[in-house]
Amino acid sequence: MKTENTTIRAYETADVEGLSRIWLAASSEVHAFIGEDRLREQQTLVETVYLPRAETWVAMRDGEQAGFISLMEDFIGGLFVSPRHQGYGIGRLLVAHALALKGQLQLEVYTANDRAYAFYRALGFEEVSRRPSDDQGLPFENAQMLLKPVAASSAEPR
Repeated sequence: MKTENTTIRAYETADVEGLSRIWLAASSEVHAFIGEDRLREQQTLVETVYLPRAETWVAMRDGEQAGFISLMEDFIGGLFVSPRHQGYGIGRLLVAHALALKGQLQLEVYTANDRAYAFYRALGFEEVSRRPSDDQGLPFENAQMLLKPVAASSAEPR
């Protein structure tokens, strides 16, 4: 998929270092409530477990890694855009690409991450439930969200 200066391509093993940097930079801004030590622990999991096991698509803007989306079936395990590349529609493009591949999308988002929650709502994701803690059992509320295609002939998010 290509839009203006942005293309989307499949993940390659050589991408891990750059995507890890994008993950940490974006997470440090929007998940600061988790704490730096925990983010560093999670970064190791991103590099060694999540990226290698997920179906990951990389957004390239002007030849540079700008963001990525990692999928497990139709579940978005992660969507991260480099802070310096935010505001160019890269997140929206990655979601549209994933929706075209999967037909519907599910995800969980920290409710304390107001920007991400609002972003997903703007794309048409609907909240289906909440849970009071994250995957590690820590008291960070998560919302489960679902996006179904608007019509069978359209793969674009609302």
